[in-house]
Amino acid sequence: MTTVIADSVRLALPNQAAAIAELQRRSWSATLPADTAQQLLSSIDLATMTDSWRAAIERPPLAQLRVLVAVTTDRVVGFAAVGPSDDPDTEVSQDGLVAEFSIDPLAWRQGHGSRLLNACVDTLRADGFTRATWWVRADDDVLRAFLTEAGWDADGAHTEVGFAEDGARVKLVRLHTAIG
Repeated sequence: MTTVIADSVRLALPNQAAAIAELQRRSWSATLPADTAQQLLSSIDLATMTDSWRAAIERPPLAQLRVLVAVTTDRVVGFAAVGPSDDPDTEVSQDGLVAEFSIDPLAWRQGHGSRLLNACVDTLRADGFTRATWWVRADDDVLRAFLTEAGWDADGAHTEVGFAEDGARVKLVRLHTAIG
């Protein structure tokens, strides 16, 4: 039996993959523009997402890829995936990436985001990275303000991604912070 400490962050367990996938789908619906959220939700089903998260937890493709969960006494309220940055202008051995980060909309403004952010930075630092990067939607003022208050800043990189060839596109900006 696993003892869970209330309001904590730790490595994800394989049996939490479904909770992570469900939380990610709720987060998409709450934070993305409606057309983008609908495209994403219709492009992948819950079972496939669950299988993907379970594989990332049990057999990560890289030794430094970690899935973290923020938990309360009875449920997962947030998750993050961190690892080496794969951006062409970064140093693989020095630049870590927060690749995924979601807090359950039902648990916003309860300190889980701050705990999870600190755990992401601590995990990347423990893996030897000296800088952390994070791609954020250009129009996500709430997340950008949260990160800026925590010491992150835009580094000038930007991109645009789409989830279908003729579908909605999302503009992203990269934030970074020194963690060494």
